[in-house]
Amino acid sequence: MKITAPSLAFITSLLSVLPAAHALIGTTWSVTNVPASGLTDITFPITIVEADHISGYYFAQQFGFVGLNDVGYTGIQPRPNRNGQAVLHGVFSSFVAGTTTTDANCHTGADGGPGVSCSFEWNGVYGRQYNFEVKTSGNRLWVGTAVDSVTGQRIHIGSFTLPTGSQGVKSSQVGFVEWYPWNGGEPPNHCAKLPYQKTIFGNPTTTHAGSVGTQNLPYEYGDCVGQVAFQAARVAGGVVNNCGFRGQTGT
Repeated sequence: MKITAPSLAFITSLLSVLPAAHALIGTTWSVTNVPASGLTDITFPITIVEADHISGYYFAQQFGFVGLNDVGYTGIQPRPNRNGQAVLHGVFSSFVAGTTTTDANCHTGADGGPGVSCSFEWNGVYGRQYNFEVKTSGNRLWVGTAVDSVTGQRIHIGSFTLPTGSQGVKSSQVGFVEWYPWNGGEPPNHCAKLPYQKTIFGNPTTTHAGSVGTQNLPYEYGDCVGQVAFQAARVAGGVVNNCGFRGQTGT
């Protein structure tokens, strides 16, 4: 089911918080009954139902913190197979100036600006849900973990410490699908060269009593609107989206 166009007010609100890079799809999320100080944990389920085993796509959820204006990301990226096995790349980042880290999976800076970027790769399974947990143990230390929904394996992505004045995760933000090779320049007729992907963004969850998370229908935006066979629909536990064309490499 291809979704109908939302209101102008919705588009303006969505674009104001989505990344300025060449993302393709945005989707808002929200959680009810969030304390004024924010959540101490939130988990974002993501399933790459289908995508080529190549670098390029970034499927992510963005989150903000009480007391801060900037945000963090967590998500997953396909990678080329290694030794005949599928590889997935987990990401956990802060774009908050003054964020620090001592984690071996992390380094200072995020997309050329302030913050901290963390990542870790593992032999993953396409079509399997991974739950991206964002959790604090106190003292402004936040840990990003990917949890295998089948085996229960906890995959440490990284950790960082936010600056003084920061509190818990806010009640709403956005997720996105990005084809990041185009950030360095788009090839001619680039929209028609977008590789195929199909992804499920599950409703966010938290251990905070009485809170319920909702993922809203995805919506395409940017210069390829109407040109990449985009579709979105609700499914049990979240929303599904797909776009792009099988056999394409993005170049």
